[in-house]
Amino acid sequence: MAEKKRLKVTLVRSPFGRGARHQACVRGLGLRRLHHSVTVEDSAAVRGMVRAVAYMVKCEEVG
Repeated sequence: MAEKKRLKVTLVRSPFGRGARHQACVRGLGLRRLHHSVTVEDSAAVRGMVRAVAYMVKCEEVG
């Protein structure tokens, strides 16, 4: 069975002082503090959240 693609997302800028929707996207991705990284499943919903806060996160494909 094919393995699902994953994304490694790292918070590189603070969400404080940003809009509530952008802060919610950061929390929805599971990011808690600066330089915290999470590995999430590559889906359209996750890609949309990453795109909304692209100025605050660094994203790279894993496997």
